[in-house]
Amino acid sequence: MTDESMSAGTAEGKTQRPRGGGGRRRKPRKRSKALVITAWTAASVVVLGGAGAGFLYFKLNGNIKGVDINAALGTDRPLDVDNGSQDILVLGSDSRSGDNAKYGKDEGAARSDTAMIVHVHKGHKTASVVSIPRDTLITRPSCKSEGDRTDPGGPRQMFNTAYEVGGPACAVKTVEKMSGIRMDHYVEVDFTGFKKLINTLGGVDITTKKAIHDKDSHLDLEAGKHSLTGEQALGLVRTRHGVGDGSDLGRIQLQQAFIKALLDQVKDVGVFGNPKKLYDLANDATSAITTDSDLNDVKSLASFANGLKGIGAGDMKMVTLPIEYDPNDLNRVLPLEKADREVWDALRADKHIPKSATDQSAGDKGEAGDVVTSH
Repeated sequence: MTDESMSAGTAEGKTQRPRGGGGRRRKPRKRSKALVITAWTAASVVVLGGAGAGFLYFKLNGNIKGVDINAALGTDRPLDVDNGSQDILVLGSDSRSGDNAKYGKDEGAARSDTAMIVHVHKGHKTASVVSIPRDTLITRPSCKSEGDRTDPGGPRQMFNTAYEVGGPACAVKTVEKMSGIRMDHYVEVDFTGFKKLINTLGGVDITTKKAIHDKDSHLDLEAGKHSLTGEQALGLVRTRHGVGDGSDLGRIQLQQAFIKALLDQVKDVGVFGNPKKLYDLANDATSAITTDSDLNDVKSLASFANGLKGIGAGDMKMVTLPIEYDPNDLNRVLPLEKADREVWDALRADKHIPKSATDQSAGDKGEAGDVVTSH
């Protein structure tokens, strides 16, 4: 895609306002992050942290890591469409350093393992979620990298290299160039935080319609009902070879199915009568995430989460960005530019994604999305 094809216009008839570098200026702190599925759980439970007081509040506040996306990107961003909706880039990385080393070799740089654009519609009762396959070939914009160097970007770059090159700011810039939509917020979660949060929740109940065995993700599940531990849940959302054709597209479907099961369960967790569990969940959630600087305190994050708590699994439409396999390399996928514009135009206008946008896509096909369901 060209830069022109990646950058879309703004919705006609909508009031627009530029958003400058608001929020506290804070130097981003590097930390190995991965697997962003936890973000919805974090958003659902961290609001409870607002009930804390004194040192508990400051403990939770100190857990949250912030990245000043506004300062990093400046004014080279799409205008914000002020129509009551919100757009959040939810991201995870495949870093293998630190506590994540057991999941693979540390090659010195992290790349985005999972990426979802979450569009919360006006009224905050429904949401549309667009997953971007990590192997999508795009025209990546220039980004600041380590040592204040500039990476020039260019055509036919894998989407997940944006994070590798320039961290959260480059990932946000790349998504904004692709979609023409300004991201209101950024949320990122790590492997260890994901597992701890699932364990504190008491596991996640799912049903698998067939056995899943994948030595790469250390997952062994027979067909039937399961209460997944944190380690098993991590294996499920990482598996590529246990279900479907072994591609990232099948893994995305598993991730989407797991999120819906997770949301169904979070609603039923009885934490209000259990102060210790309440605090443990809030502590795990705030420790697991990195956010943009507008959300990196408990009060702001609680307010944000409170606006999402009414959205359940049935209120969320999840799709994969329309793509096709690259005829020159079947391990890569290419955006379907016309269909992609339908997706981004719908979100920019705060409308639901039309079915016609994904009809011809190679994504959201096959059996993977039907293998996992909630109990």
